[in-house]
Amino acid sequence: MSAVPAPEAGPDAGAVWHYGDPLGEQRAAADEAVVVDRSHRAVLTLTGDDRKSWLHNISSQHVSDLPDGAVTPNLSLDGQGRVEDHWIQTELGGVTYLDTEPWRGEPLLAYLRKMVFWSDVAVEQADLAVLSLLGPRLADPQVLDALGVGSLPAEATAVPLPDGGFLRRMPDPGVALDLVVPRDQADYWHRRLTDAGVRPAGVWTFEAHRVDALQPRLGIDTDDRTIPHEVGWIGTAVHLDKGCYRGQETVARVHNLGKPPRMLVLLHLDGSTDRPATGDPVLAGGRTVGRLGTVVDHIDEGPIALALLKRGLPADTPLTTGGDTEVAAVIDADSLPPADEVGAGRLAVEQLRGHAR
Repeated sequence: MSAVPAPEAGPDAGAVWHYGDPLGEQRAAADEAVVVDRSHRAVLTLTGDDRKSWLHNISSQHVSDLPDGAVTPNLSLDGQGRVEDHWIQTELGGVTYLDTEPWRGEPLLAYLRKMVFWSDVAVEQADLAVLSLLGPRLADPQVLDALGVGSLPAEATAVPLPDGGFLRRMPDPGVALDLVVPRDQADYWHRRLTDAGVRPAGVWTFEAHRVDALQPRLGIDTDDRTIPHEVGWIGTAVHLDKGCYRGQETVARVHNLGKPPRMLVLLHLDGSTDRPATGDPVLAGGRTVGRLGTVVDHIDEGPIALALLKRGLPADTPLTTGGDTEVAAVIDADSLPPADEVGAGRLAVEQLRGHAR
C-alpha cells in the first residue's frame, strides 16, 4: 500500500491521509472495520492524590469522582466562557489521561502546570499513540482476539491492556474504539489488527466519519469566540450542576437566560467546483452569516462541511461560501439544533414583566 501524507498546511500534517483508495477506506469503515493511525495527537498524564478534585475545579466537566475506566470529553474555558481547550479524558489505574489536538499539547501542558500550586498533582507528557478503529465488524471474534478482549467495552469506558496502554470505546452512532498504547508498540498493534482483517485507513476516513456525525473539532470547527452551547458540548463536555470554574458564569447565563449566537450545522456543498477552505465565510444574500469548519469528501454524502452559522437561520436559506472559491451550500435540516426552549431564568423574567404590566 502507498501511504499518501496529509496536507502539510492542515491540522493532520505528519499523519497518513489515505492509502491510495480513500473512498474504499470509507466504505470499509461503514461496512467492515478500519484502523486509523492518529498518533500525532498529544497525550498528557495526571498523577497524584489530588488530580481529580484539582481538575474538577479548573475544567467544565464533573470529574471529582470519576470512576476507574470512565471516559469523558472535557473543556478548559476562558473567563468569558469561550473554549480554549478540548480533550478526551480517561481515568484508569490511578492515572488520568488527557489526549488533545497535536498543536494544543504543549499549551495545555503549560496551563495545567501553572495551575497546580500546592496540589498533589504531577502533569507530564506521555509517549503514547492513539490508533482509532471504526466499523461494525470490530465485534468479530478475530478482531476481539487481536485486541485481547472477550467483548467490546461499554460506551464511554476503557479497559487496560496487558502490555501497557488501554482500549476505550467512544460514544458514536456506530462502533468507534481507540487504542492508546506506548508509541513503540504502535506498529505492532497496527500489524496485529491488519492481520486480523482490519483495513488500514487514513485520517481522511476518520474526518469524513466525524463530520457526518456532527462531531466538532477544536480549532477547526471552532474559533476564538466559540462557546460550548454553539457546538453541542453542553451535557457532553460541560456539566451544568457543578461548582465554580472559569467561564461558568457565561455557561449558566446562556443556558438560563439567553440563546447561543451561533449553531453548528452540516452543509452539503456543490461538488462541481473546487472545494472551499476551513475558515472561509458563509454568505446569505452576500452577507456573512457564519464560518466554514472542516471540509471533506464523503463517500455517500459527497462534499460536506461543518459550519458555525447564525442561530435561527432557516434550513432553506440559499448559501454560498466566500474566500477564494464561491461554492453553493445547503443546510442539512436534520443537523439543525432543536427548536429553542425558554430557559427557566428567561421564563421567570418574562413572568415578572407580565405582572408589572
